[in-house]
Amino acid sequence: MTSVLITGANKGLGYETARRLGELGWTVFLGSRDEGRGRAAAQKLAADGAHAIMVPLDVTSEESVAGAVRLVREHTDRMDVLINNAGTPGGGVNPADATAKDIHAVYDANVYGPVRVTQAFLPLLQAADNPRVVMVTGAGGSIAFVTDPRQAVSKMYELAYTSSKAALNMITVRYAQALPAIKFNAVTPGEVANGRFTATDMNMHTGELMVTEGSDPIIELALLASDGPTGIFIDRLGPIAW
Repeated sequence: MTSVLITGANKGLGYETARRLGELGWTVFLGSRDEGRGRAAAQKLAADGAHAIMVPLDVTSEESVAGAVRLVREHTDRMDVLINNAGTPGGGVNPADATAKDIHAVYDANVYGPVRVTQAFLPLLQAADNPRVVMVTGAGGSIAFVTDPRQAVSKMYELAYTSSKAALNMITVRYAQALPAIKFNAVTPGEVANGRFTATDMNMHTGELMVTEGSDPIIELALLASDGPTGIFIDRLGPIAW
């Protein structure tokens, strides 16, 4: 049975991705920092027939990540897909006011978190026949997008979130180059060409796309065949500029 670990999967895009992959008969390891919400989400998936296992997982904690690996190993000796979805928007601090401390808190979740989880699960991924890692980033991580004066984000003067996603994009490419046996790809849950993004808690549900639409490219990358691409950056409409 195909297995997937999704971080930040108790709500929003993570939960919708878990639901859709659960419907395909996958074993879903539902990572959640909040154990209560995570268990409720896993129970809801199970009630709909999915094989869902809640995994307490705070991506900012080395101890929590190590515990997640131990729990997953109780159920499987390989991991087919890892979806690094957990993240934080930060406080939207203006660059003129942003401190290293402000940036560090966002990087801890959005950059160091995916590195912690990926590194910890590499042995399980390497044991799979066609391992795939999906990094959920954002259009704000695209320098081409942020420097496009037609896009509202070009006038949203923020330092931590956008730079953290740009860092995650580079990390994705470097993993893809160094580990060709594993597919590492980045995805933004929106439509860059149309300036549309998905409504989630992170943006106070101001996006125009529903979570099912936003999860489309995540599902696409999770389902890649063995001859699929690695080191790409897509949204639901196709490849986008870095």
